[in-house]
Amino acid sequence: MSEEEILCSFCGRAKSQTKLLIAGLDAHICDICISQADMIVKDDEASKESSDFTVDLKPPQEIKNFLDQHVIGQEQAKKTLAVAVYNHYKRINQRKLSDDIEIQKSNLLLVGPTGTGKTLLAQTISKFLNVPIAIVDATVLTEAGYVGEDVESILSKLLQAAEFDVEKAENGIVFIDEIDKIARKSDNPSITRDVSGEGVQQAMLKLLEGTTVNVPPKGGRKHPDQKFIELNTSNILFIAGGAFDGIDKIIKTRLNLQSIGFKSSEKKVVNDDEKNVLRFVNPHDIRSYGLIPEIIGRLPVMCHLNPLSKDALKDIMTVPKNALVKQYTKLFEMDDIEFSITPSAIDYIVEKAFEFKIGARGLRTLCEAILNDAMFNLPSSDTKELKITKVYADHKLQNVDISHLKAVS
Repeated sequence: MSEEEILCSFCGRAKSQTKLLIAGLDAHICDICISQADMIVKDDEASKESSDFTVDLKPPQEIKNFLDQHVIGQEQAKKTLAVAVYNHYKRINQRKLSDDIEIQKSNLLLVGPTGTGKTLLAQTISKFLNVPIAIVDATVLTEAGYVGEDVESILSKLLQAAEFDVEKAENGIVFIDEIDKIARKSDNPSITRDVSGEGVQQAMLKLLEGTTVNVPPKGGRKHPDQKFIELNTSNILFIAGGAFDGIDKIIKTRLNLQSIGFKSSEKKVVNDDEKNVLRFVNPHDIRSYGLIPEIIGRLPVMCHLNPLSKDALKDIMTVPKNALVKQYTKLFEMDDIEFSITPSAIDYIVEKAFEFKIGARGLRTLCEAILNDAMFNLPSSDTKELKITKVYADHKLQNVDISHLKAVS
């Protein structure tokens, strides 16, 4: 092949039309294409540097006011969460300013019975800040090499929530639910491997503190050939939540509220401490339950959620923007059916839900049981109004087996 016939593989120019034509293995590239490619690379790098992810941060009082619209009660938890989130994103802004003083992360640990709003708090705060959130279940996590999910799969879900925008994901929130289920099975370290307990806690340490992790974008081991994405966890806010079932006994023992012997007199600090002993929870109790000291240290902000009272359950049904009554009203409205419920029926549902001791989720289960027949029949009928009374609710619940909902005491 003569020199005149050699062409640039990118633009098709002949060698005589260029100053330089570099030969590759099976192709050629001219100096013009090289300079254009260099400009494209520099422009791309400049755009990445200028597209810093920002959070429209509001003061703690405004954050709490937003939480109040969606979450009933839990005043102390909402205040603690608002302050922790505010400080966390202030820390991110401070790091961008390259200040001398480095502020540490304020990861949270939420302790509270099931159905008290732990997950809802995390979802609501994410909505307010408009940052991606991944809600993951700690029960599926195991040590590397065992059946189950690796700890890195937590970040895969965050990447997916951020639509694979790495910078957005690196400023997101991860809510680790059921963290109490990976507690060490006993106080004594075992010689056998605790593959879904302490081993997982050890694997999570660097993740919580801040490190660069190679994340499989499609999740764990089902796609072994996928390319990894590097993700820095230094600016990710981790919120861990758990019911810690049985921790009340540990707290009572520490506070000396347990009755011992035949004629022991119960020592009470306050009259209702027995009902809400969880408010005295501290890191020592969490350690006794089975979380290792290292992971407790990486979740420095701890707060409890109170069991829901009857009044709180009643408010959950009617007050928030996403209240159950409003949801069902909207559902029936889509079928041109006017839905209403009497106060006595609401009180009856709340009373039943309180008996089951499963929190706000019990309200939804009862409502579904009561309204199931109506939601099945009415869209196909000419009926345009549905009024739920206490008698109607009682009649429907008598025909449904809901005994499985009752908490085992």
